[in-house]
Amino acid sequence: MASDQPLQNGEEPQRLSSQESVIIKPNYSKEFLAGLTVSFVAMSLGAAFGDQSLRGPIYGILSAGVIALITAAIGGTRVQCSGPTAPMTAVALTLVQYIRNPDFASSQFVKDFPEYANDPLAGERFCNLAILLTGLLLAVLGLCRAGSLITLVPKAVISGFMNGIAVLIWYGEVKNFFGIGGKTAMTGNLFINLGIALCVTFMIFNFGKLTGKLCPAYKNLFPGTLIVMVLVTALVQACGGLGIQTVKTGDPINSFDDITAMFSENFPSIWTGGFIAKALPNAITLCVLGYLDTLLTSLVVDQKVDEKFSKSNRWPKTAKNQELVAQGIANGAVAFFGGLPGAQATIRSVLILNEGAMTRVAGISVGILVIVEMLALQNLIGFIPQCVFSGILLKVGYDVFDWTPFFIYLQTGVARKEHPAANDKNREDDPVVSHINFAFIIGASVVTVVFGLNQAVGVFTLLYWLIHKLVMPVPDLISYAEAQSAKVAVADDAAVLA
Repeated sequence: MASDQPLQNGEEPQRLSSQESVIIKPNYSKEFLAGLTVSFVAMSLGAAFGDQSLRGPIYGILSAGVIALITAAIGGTRVQCSGPTAPMTAVALTLVQYIRNPDFASSQFVKDFPEYANDPLAGERFCNLAILLTGLLLAVLGLCRAGSLITLVPKAVISGFMNGIAVLIWYGEVKNFFGIGGKTAMTGNLFINLGIALCVTFMIFNFGKLTGKLCPAYKNLFPGTLIVMVLVTALVQACGGLGIQTVKTGDPINSFDDITAMFSENFPSIWTGGFIAKALPNAITLCVLGYLDTLLTSLVVDQKVDEKFSKSNRWPKTAKNQELVAQGIANGAVAFFGGLPGAQATIRSVLILNEGAMTRVAGISVGILVIVEMLALQNLIGFIPQCVFSGILLKVGYDVFDWTPFFIYLQTGVARKEHPAANDKNREDDPVVSHINFAFIIGASVVTVVFGLNQAVGVFTLLYWLIHKLVMPVPDLISYAEAQSAKVAVADDAAVLA
C-alpha cells in the first residue's frame, strides 16, 4: 500500500504503477452486494443486446455473465464489469443480418463455400468463427504489448469521450421513452414510465444520504441502487403493475441437454483457409472496436478511482496488456455457445465502482450471479419495470460525464475567475482547462455522439499530435498542482540561466 508519509519536497504520495500491489482487506458483504446490484443491470442489458443482435436474449445474458466472470478474474483492471456493449453489438448485428438475409442462400458467399449445402448451421458458425478470431486478435495484441498505445490518447479527448458516452446514454433512454430515432416506446403510460424513472434517479442520488443518517451501518451493508430497485419494483407490483413494460429476459434454459445443444450447434467447426479469410475482416473490425472500447473504459475507471479514493488508498492502474488478453479469452469463450462479443463496459464498470467495490470479488460476483439469475431467478427478474433500469442509467450517465473540466472552464475561461484550487488546497488535483483543451473536449463529445467512438478518438488524437508537433506545443489537461510546479520549474531554470 502507498505510504501516507510525505515524499521529498513536500510532494504527496503518487498513484502506484500497474506492477505494484495494494493489499485491500475486502468487505465481502459489500463486494457481493455491489456485484448483485450490477448483475441485474448486466442481465437486463445482456438481454437487450441479445435481442438487438438477433441472436436472442438468452445468448446475451449468458455472454454478460461469462465475459464478466473471466475478465474480472484475470483482467488487468481490478474493479470493472465487462460484457456485451452497444458498439460491439452493433457490429455483430450487421454480421448476423448478413447471414440471415433471405437472399443469403443464393449469395456468392454461399456459392464459394459448398459446406453450406450440408450444414444448415454454417451461417451461425461463421459468425462464431469471426467472434473467436476477434478473441485471438485481442489476445495477440496483449501479448505483443500493444496496450500502451492507448496512452497516446490525450486526456482532453478522453474527457470528451466520457461526455459523449453520457449524452448517448441519456439520449438512448429518451428514445426509449418517446419512441423516437427508430425505437419502439416502452409500453404503458408515458408519464408513469417517465415519472418512475426520474423518481428512481432522484432516490439513488439521495437514498444513501437519508439512510446513512438514520442508520450509519447502511453504507457498509446495502448498495443504494439495489435497495431502490427492489423498493420501486415492489411498489409497482403492489399497485397491480400499472400496465407498464417489464424487463424481457427470454426463455430460460430448462435442462443440461439445452446447454450441450447450444455448444454443439454453435461450435465453429469449419476451419478452411477461405472460410477464415472471409471471417477475418469482421474479426479485425470487432478487434479494433474492442481494443478501444476496453482500454478507453479502463482509462475512465482509472480516472474515477483517482477521484473517488485518497492517494494512499488507490490500487494500481490498469495493466493494459493483461486486460487485452483477458478480453480475448472471454470473447473466445462466448463464441463456442453462440454468444455476443464484448468489451469492458463503461456503464457497468462505473456503476460497480460507485457501489463501493474495491476488489475483484465484486466483478466475479457479477458474472456468477448473472448466470444464476438467468437459470433460477428469471421469472422474478421479469417483474422489474423497464423504466427502473432507465432511471438507473440516467444516474450512470451523470456519473460518466466528466463534469469537473466543464465547470472549471466556465469559471476560469468564461467567467475569468480564479481557479478553485487557488483558495482550496483540496482541489489541487482539479485540471487547468485552456481554450484549446475545451475545444478538444467539445469536439470529441460531438463526434462521439454523431459519428461514433472510433471516429472521435482517431480524429482528435491525430489532430492533437499534428498540432502539437507541427504547429505549437498543446498542453494536455494537467492538475492545478502540476501547473504550479511547472511554473516554479520554469522560474528556477530562468534564475540559473541568469
